[in-house]
Amino acid sequence: MARQHKTKGSYTISVVAERFDVHPQTLRMYEREGLLQPSRTDGNTRLYTDEDIDRLDVILSLTRDLGVNLAGVEIILNMRSKMDAMQRQMREFVSYVNSSMDLAEDSEDPISNALIPVRARMPMRARREDEESPVAAPPGSKIVDL
Repeated sequence: MARQHKTKGSYTISVVAERFDVHPQTLRMYEREGLLQPSRTDGNTRLYTDEDIDRLDVILSLTRDLGVNLAGVEIILNMRSKMDAMQRQMREFVSYVNSSMDLAEDSEDPISNALIPVRARMPMRARREDEESPVAAPPGSKIVDL
């Protein structure tokens, strides 16, 4: 298993346990359950980053304040992660649309830079009365082109 080397603040398990008033065994259990993933030193010491601390804060809020069990915590954390990813994608999409609209506004020919391709319209021709309509009509009715 490759060692994870995270940057930013790093805290040992004893510091984190004391700060959050939990037993170190609780933190180990959260790791076994996949809720926390602290990095490890070459000597196999767990190091918790600021992101791990924020995640632990959410876990403890869910379990202590709201009474959510660990399976529920896992589901909630996964949903939050997916929502964050969707928000990031939405921001990227809005940025793309805005930049595309700026390009279209600056262009001499806005149709060639349209977000949605514009097809040339075919001139409409009048339909002859003896011509069949592509739409089935009840017998005796007359189809009128608009």
